[in-house]
Amino acid sequence: MAPITSSREEFDEIPTVVGIFSAFGLVFTVSLFAWICCQRKSSKSNKTPPYKFVHVLKGVDIYPENLNSKKKFGADDKNEVKNKPAVPKNSLHLDLEKRDLNGNFPKTNVKASSPSDLENATPKLFSEGEKESISPDSLKSSTSLTSEEKQEKLGTLFFSLEYNFEKKAFVVNIKEARGLPAMDEQSMTSDPYIKMTILPEKKHKVKTRVLRKTLDPLFDETFTFYGIPYTQIQELALHFTILSFDRFSRDDIIGEVLIPLAGIELTDGKTLMNREIIKRNVRKSSGRGELLISLCYQSTTNTLTVVVLKARHLPKSDVSGLSDPYVKVNLYHARKRISKKKTHVKKCTPNAVFNELFVFDIPCEGLEEISVEFLVLDSERGSRNEVIGRLVLGAAAEGTGGEHWKEICDYPRRQIAKWHMLCDG
Repeated sequence: MAPITSSREEFDEIPTVVGIFSAFGLVFTVSLFAWICCQRKSSKSNKTPPYKFVHVLKGVDIYPENLNSKKKFGADDKNEVKNKPAVPKNSLHLDLEKRDLNGNFPKTNVKASSPSDLENATPKLFSEGEKESISPDSLKSSTSLTSEEKQEKLGTLFFSLEYNFEKKAFVVNIKEARGLPAMDEQSMTSDPYIKMTILPEKKHKVKTRVLRKTLDPLFDETFTFYGIPYTQIQELALHFTILSFDRFSRDDIIGEVLIPLAGIELTDGKTLMNREIIKRNVRKSSGRGELLISLCYQSTTNTLTVVVLKARHLPKSDVSGLSDPYVKVNLYHARKRISKKKTHVKKCTPNAVFNELFVFDIPCEGLEEISVEFLVLDSERGSRNEVIGRLVLGAAAEGTGGEHWKEICDYPRRQIAKWHMLCDG
């Protein structure tokens, strides 16, 4: 009986030993976890925001407002553009292993370069890295700008052009823009993006993503256009429109760049270029064009028949070429819009023929409180359409608009057509 009793005592001691070891292991694990948390908490800076939304492109954070005053693109400091040293292209690929526990890159103290170094900053940027040819007329000296030009300077756009003969594709890489003006007066910064169109057909339209709160956006986006023969490249032109995104109203137009491709050699590989951004061409009031409208008032049925016949001498929407016009017709009663119609779009023409008829029901007797507004717009795929000109016909309208309206009131059931000059939209 003695051996059996001793074996039972040993069997009963096993769970006790296991429980003790488990308790020690649990205490050790909790202590280790608490120590790690304390270490991480102590390493965090007091300025670290409670959350962080970072979009990473080739190792570079493109949301500078979340980077603890790390102005990688010089968004808020205007003087940083002047003191910005030349940075080799390969330096954009930052070492991801050098980031701290918050995912940020350590600050580096950069000394200001001499004025001669700053003048050569742009050529150095594109001379290192890839074996690429540089257009000799693409690099301009900033010292040649007068004081007036410096005040109106809207920045510089950097891009590259390439033709892939195997795939018969035209490749455009929008690299970056520097020195953009601040379109937001409160934050003194911009939310830039770029729209690009291939002229003169305007069939290919693309745009980059919006970069938040920066005056020196780094896009590095490549657009490939297939099916364009190399022999046709010399007949084309590139039109870049630089805009600042506005969440609550129409986006602000910073400027534009027009690049005719005639004379640019793409057989030797990628060609790197830069161009100064210029102010967008604004149409003058005297060149809005004319619109031929026919009206007929049916007093018996109390309807108004509107025929949009033609438009002529319409201006170019901008330096990108001819407009793609269409007409929007709004019917107002007591200054309140009660109906709207629109014509089809006519492609690339300053003299459009519409011949489209619209019939509006008049909610009251007579035309005293009725007016008709005509808006001639330029159709832009993927963006808001721009108003080319405006025309209002009604009892209170001035000039030919009021005269035309008086005639249809005096002669009901008669179709009366007249040309009208368009005014500012």
